[in-house]
Amino acid sequence: MSKLEIKNLHVKIEDLEILKGVDLTIENKEMVALLGPNGHGKSTLLGAIMGNPRYEVTEGEIYFNGEDVLKMSVDERSRKGIFLAFQNPCEIPGVINADFFKSAMNAHSDKKISLYKFYKELENATKEVKMPFDLVNRTLNEGFSGGEKKRNEILQMKLLNPALAMLDEIDSGLDVDAINIVSEAINKQFSEKDTSFLVISHYARLFDLIKPTVAYVMINGKIVLKGDESLIKRIDKEGYTWIKNELNIEIEKTDKKAPISIGTCATKEVIKNGSSK
Repeated sequence: MSKLEIKNLHVKIEDLEILKGVDLTIENKEMVALLGPNGHGKSTLLGAIMGNPRYEVTEGEIYFNGEDVLKMSVDERSRKGIFLAFQNPCEIPGVINADFFKSAMNAHSDKKISLYKFYKELENATKEVKMPFDLVNRTLNEGFSGGEKKRNEILQMKLLNPALAMLDEIDSGLDVDAINIVSEAINKQFSEKDTSFLVISHYARLFDLIKPTVAYVMINGKIVLKGDESLIKRIDKEGYTWIKNELNIEIEKTDKKAPISIGTCATKEVIKNGSSK
């Protein structure tokens, strides 16, 4: 069972306010689509939930299964079952893919996984996402294609089996075959496990394949609409102009770029400093 509750969340990066009062609830076993124009706070929301230290929460609450997420370190949030697949997975020279996965799985368990069980699970997961097994013996994401990096994120999700999986444009840069593979893995995780999903994408193709149970639209750092599949289809057909006209919302231009993106890799800093805090 899992439930995420976000109330009046305000987040800034340096002096730039990105989120301006987000309210969002994800119930157990929900497949949630998060839509909105570029630069309006979607990735920032995921980063704040996961605990990216560059995002400063200035007001509001985040609760996961009744526990205060904002009081948790990043690794505590992960062990509680929150997972984030990055929009731009970074390369970590010197860290072997398989070693990274094994360490992550051990950190999520009271008992260390046996080498046999680990490689069995790893083999099954790589087959599911149709990744060559030899990639697990290479350094983490180094020299991987964009599609391989995205599938490596899904591979990690499968191994960790989170209660809440947040996917930040997991389909960007993927060809049709790769999108089908990724969506099949998402659907299997959703149907067979107790995993809820919060998925960002700009493309109806992915949403057609994973069939969200609910859709939210974020504009100007706030959730302005909640709907179902029909909302996704209308946005795919008409864009966001109709929201401006019907809801009288002036959609802010995003000429300013946030100084730090969600894809900025804190993992390198953790490895360098030997700390997750």
